[in-house]
Amino acid sequence: MHAHLQSSLFDQADEARLGPLTGIRRTDLGSGAWYDLLPGWLDGSDALFERLASAVPWRAERRQMYEREVAVPRLLAFYGEGAPLPHPVLEEARAALSRHYAAELGEPFATAGLCLYRDGRDSVAWHGDRTGRSSREDTMVAILSVGDPRDLALRPRGGGMARRLPLGHGDLVVMGGSCQRTWEHAVPKSARAVGPRISVQFRPRGVF
Repeated sequence: MHAHLQSSLFDQADEARLGPLTGIRRTDLGSGAWYDLLPGWLDGSDALFERLASAVPWRAERRQMYEREVAVPRLLAFYGEGAPLPHPVLEEARAALSRHYAAELGEPFATAGLCLYRDGRDSVAWHGDRTGRSSREDTMVAILSVGDPRDLALRPRGGGMARRLPLGHGDLVVMGGSCQRTWEHAVPKSARAVGPRISVQFRPRGVF
């Protein structure tokens, strides 16, 4: 699987490497929810995009929607606990996040889910990661984005004014506290001409 990426002028490193997490900034959403944002955590993200786009065993899924089956508008891959990740820098990212959030999270990030948004028609609808423990416990979901920026939209559960975070080219966002229960997130479709993006979602054990 290969998708064409318009390279960033600011991300020309040949190898992917992580920066420090010291510059991360937190936004309080209320009701125990928050997100942390660190633009450009990963240098060489365009090189990583090309590697993941061609090497990951992407799969297309279909899901039941009311009375008909529809195609999921993105390609997916999942690496369970203990499975080797498709690039060493993703192993490094998971370990760095586990160390950084150890005191708050109390456990390591264990799994990695990958989504490939091929163009502006690919998307994910409003949802919270509330399957498993996250339906009743505070938790964290960390997302590392490579490729062209796409908006991650956040809104209070049940509706309300949405915030939009354009994520791509090595940006990191971590949703924490009650965020999965009290807020929803989405990647809306885009009418603009946008290139492909891959998001890597690191989660603790039992969070989906």
